[in-house]
Amino acid sequence: MNKKIQIFGVVQGVGFRPFVYQLAHRYNLNGSILNDSTGVRLEVEGKEDDMEAFMEALQSDLPPLARIDTILSERGECFGYTDFQILQSETYSDKTALISPDIAICANCLDEMNDPGNRRYRYPFINCTDCGPRYSIIQTLPYDRPNTSMHFFGMCEACYHEYTDPLNRRFHAQPISCFDCGPMLKLIDTAHHVLAEGENAIALTVDAIKRGSIVAVKGLGGFHLFCAANNTQTIANLRQRKQRPTKPFALMFKNIETLSQAARISPEEIGLITSKEKPIVIVSKHAHNTISELVAPGIDCIGVFLPYTPLHHLLLKELDVPLVATSANLSNEPIIRNSSELLEKLGFVVDFVLDHDRDIINANDDSVMQMASTQKITLRMARGYAPKSMKLPFKSEKNILALGANQKNSIAIVFNDTLIMSPYIGDLNSLQAFEFFERTLQSFKRFYDFEPEVIVYDKHPEYMTTKWAKKLKATHPKLECIEVQHHYAHLLSGLAEFGLNEKVLGFAFDGTGFGDDGTLWGAEVMIADKQHYERIVTFAPFALLGGEIAIKEPRRSALALLFEHYTLDEIHSLQCASTKAFRKAEIDILHKAWHKAINAPPTSSAGRVFDAVASLADILHISSYEGESGLMMEQYLDETVIESFPFTIDRGIVNLELMLKEIIMMNDKHEIVSRFFNTLIEIMFQITSMYPALPILFCGGVFQNKVLVEKIIKRCIRENHIYYFPTQTAINDGGIALGQAWFALHHLSSKK
Repeated sequence: MNKKIQIFGVVQGVGFRPFVYQLAHRYNLNGSILNDSTGVRLEVEGKEDDMEAFMEALQSDLPPLARIDTILSERGECFGYTDFQILQSETYSDKTALISPDIAICANCLDEMNDPGNRRYRYPFINCTDCGPRYSIIQTLPYDRPNTSMHFFGMCEACYHEYTDPLNRRFHAQPISCFDCGPMLKLIDTAHHVLAEGENAIALTVDAIKRGSIVAVKGLGGFHLFCAANNTQTIANLRQRKQRPTKPFALMFKNIETLSQAARISPEEIGLITSKEKPIVIVSKHAHNTISELVAPGIDCIGVFLPYTPLHHLLLKELDVPLVATSANLSNEPIIRNSSELLEKLGFVVDFVLDHDRDIINANDDSVMQMASTQKITLRMARGYAPKSMKLPFKSEKNILALGANQKNSIAIVFNDTLIMSPYIGDLNSLQAFEFFERTLQSFKRFYDFEPEVIVYDKHPEYMTTKWAKKLKATHPKLECIEVQHHYAHLLSGLAEFGLNEKVLGFAFDGTGFGDDGTLWGAEVMIADKQHYERIVTFAPFALLGGEIAIKEPRRSALALLFEHYTLDEIHSLQCASTKAFRKAEIDILHKAWHKAINAPPTSSAGRVFDAVASLADILHISSYEGESGLMMEQYLDETVIESFPFTIDRGIVNLELMLKEIIMMNDKHEIVSRFFNTLIEIMFQITSMYPALPILFCGGVFQNKVLVEKIIKRCIRENHIYYFPTQTAINDGGIALGQAWFALHHLSSKK
């Protein structure tokens, strides 16, 4: 019998064709297979029993990086094949094949790199079809070498033999290379002088790090800034040069054994850290370790990860300490991907640059995860996980582009029955960041010959993405534009991830998002489904004193709450940490601005309530990075404190006046923080008790807080609630684009 088969999914650049080739030989089938712009096409002939076994193994024995979404097959006329062949790729105008994310070096390649008898011994660019760069080097589909940044490197005879052998692990591994034909390492100084190449460049880099230097090292999706994690003076220099006073640095460890000496890691955290994606994972520090206190000042957790490129392994093998490994970028700008830009922007930060000549086409930062109990929380979806695709339950009639949020931006596109999320782009607070947004969008348009017919964006009129969409609409009148409220989009992202069709009780707690009434929402409880939402509860609004500056000054949120419930004279007489953080004249000026509503927009933000409590407890008054107040407060948790503060919920408004009045009478930071967390739990579950039949969905940046999530999970289990936290997509604004796309998809479907 003869079968013609089309396969859609992640089936290019992941060893899928040699896998099928070997299966065909195992089951005595003849025919052919090729890549095209939509996926893989194959034709097989043989006995019916063998064909059935082949089709079953095709789905059950997949290579580690492959994923099948859809298989279409039909009987055909027997052609009379006498063997099974892998044919040259074909390109069609309809591009739907899925691009694999960049993947960490696999165990087989690592073994070969450490084997003195192997021709790739200590080769810093070793890879195979199971690992290595994908998204970061591709220009367009299909994923073949001429369409990648490897097209500059002609294969030597030995590599070409591996590349064309269907039984070899490197068959059509597009970045295949070796010492004779691949990229070249070079170490340069800040004056662009080449100091060493190849193996000597590695040796000099190791020596420089040991001597206390800061070295920029080119990774898969961009540069890292490396220095020794036990060298306090060097880390102080890095903080001073990069103007990053307290935001924690990530640490790269040689292996899981050395990592476990510095941190307390659970089996679930070990699973994440050692996975093929190798994300940064937030874990608890051991009380006694050799890591400098300046790595993560004032907090007991650190972001850790393992080497994921061959070059990382070669460097760490020669060093006795973990490395600070922070993304090479200026504040509010994307990760840097070439050495000329790096030296232009960070020449005053680094001492040396370890570069190579394989271009990074698509920048991609490190993914960041954490475990809260056994719940995985995605903080940044990037290298290893993205681009991320979802097979949809039905085909979209139109191409949809979702623009995401202004903070932690990512985008999503929908065509046919496929939804694809981009990697993390970042905060769109600078021209360079928005250029990266546009560059990423152009990449996805190029990958899939994609032109949007529908654009979905946030309601906030000042978001760069909203302005961009409206400007595009002005020049393309046929373009359909859809606004989606920010917090509803948060909940929609969870509905999308879990494929939920029923109504949920959704808690969308974050910093701020533009509300339907023109105010800044941020602690929203909604009854929502994929097409509608009803806002049923929110926090009583208070002012953002000074607008955006209040986000960086927790003391302003505390003062705004005091303004709501005390007279100016009463505030001046308070013996309160937050009022002491200002001069009397400053309080007077801010009170006037508050009274006249000058640059003091109202907000219901849960994130700003965290800030206010951190200031009132004298924990943090000025923050240097987002979420700092929540992280600092975690350090003061006392699980033996079971009391909560009083609060009221009246006609859908949570009023925290009674909590505020108790806090300002207290001095014990541990009790304030512990009772505050307990209070948030009581608020949420008092609301939950009103809707016992609804499953609960939690989304938004506030749920990055590990303590809060763990307390929620315990309560849900105790009270037997069905609950959901996004795990595969970012729980913060990085998931907004998914929610926007999900709404547009069902909105368009309902209009048919």
